[in-house]
Amino acid sequence: MSFKPALVIVDVQEDFCPPVGQNGALAVAEGRDIVPAINEFLEYPFTLKVATKDFHPRDHISFASNHSAPDNKPFESTFVIANPHNPEEKQETRLWPDHCVQGTKGSELLPELHVSKVDHVVEKGQDKRVEMYSAFGDPFKSPCVAKSGLAETLRKAGITDVYVVGLAGDYCVKHTAIDAQKEGFKTWVVGDATRAVDPSAMEGVHREYGEVGVTVIGKDDAQLKKVRDQPKRTQEQNAKDTGRAGESVLD
Repeated sequence: MSFKPALVIVDVQEDFCPPVGQNGALAVAEGRDIVPAINEFLEYPFTLKVATKDFHPRDHISFASNHSAPDNKPFESTFVIANPHNPEEKQETRLWPDHCVQGTKGSELLPELHVSKVDHVVEKGQDKRVEMYSAFGDPFKSPCVAKSGLAETLRKAGITDVYVVGLAGDYCVKHTAIDAQKEGFKTWVVGDATRAVDPSAMEGVHREYGEVGVTVIGKDDAQLKKVRDQPKRTQEQNAKDTGRAGESVLD
């Protein structure tokens, strides 16, 4: 099988990046610092370049503001969500400040990110009933409630390897990488092109990666040089591979 790599850029959005103000509602320390490396990767000849966005309705279940006191403290309180289609299946989730609300500045990808180089954007977290850290779908299995279609997009393009970067390393990057590996793609996380909500959690995240076969690499790793040294591809070629010729990058 020929080597066909995809770059998945997770949630590099205003609300996940300092400064905290009109935007930055859930800012990850040094979140903007990873953009130069990601822009460099966007120049590499990946078969497919994907960006993901948290894109929540205002009444999303993960927002602390949608729960009653005293159990509604952002970052501290948790809430047990039942699968809407199978109430016996439950997932515990942390409550967060309102963030990446549809139609707000905070939901937008960073202006310094070279979005014109992206082939496909995945919007996630749109179902108010479930949390969705992974770009592939929510954590429920019996059945999954909200799937993004990303796995099918990658398969249609013949992708063999997925390289994950973005925010946050201990939440959406982690769950996206683990799901990519479970979907059958050899998955690489570029550690120095991610940042975490809680950096102290990353040792445990790396253990989870090891358990499923995800590999953490640096931005100068030979695996990325392998991508860089491929023949250059055009976005037209990428669109043809994915069956998206003529579609907007933001479709």
